[in-house]
Amino acid sequence: MINDWDPNCMVGDVPTLKCFESVFSNILSVASVFIILVLFIMFAIGSFSYLTSLGNPEKVKKAQGTLKFAVIGFILFTGSYLIMNIICYVAFGQVGSSCPLFKFELPGP
Repeated sequence: MINDWDPNCMVGDVPTLKCFESVFSNILSVASVFIILVLFIMFAIGSFSYLTSLGNPEKVKKAQGTLKFAVIGFILFTGSYLIMNIICYVAFGQVGSSCPLFKFELPGP
């Protein structure tokens, strides 16, 4: 899943710090996908546990805990993205992928 790979980051056969930009960008992309997948699984497991608890208070409490943590994770994930977009809009007047905060770049000479 290489999104922003810069073929000019190598000097001879030695990678430079410019390659770190691409690696960091790809790690963030993969981490976002992983977080979304884990949240979906938590919602599915919590919902299934709640539906199959048959009114057992202990199982209902466990299922509600799973759903509660899934909702908290979703709020943290989306909240951090929204906060970054708000900061970017206020500071740079841009939103989304064009925002400089979402582009990890090392300053060049």
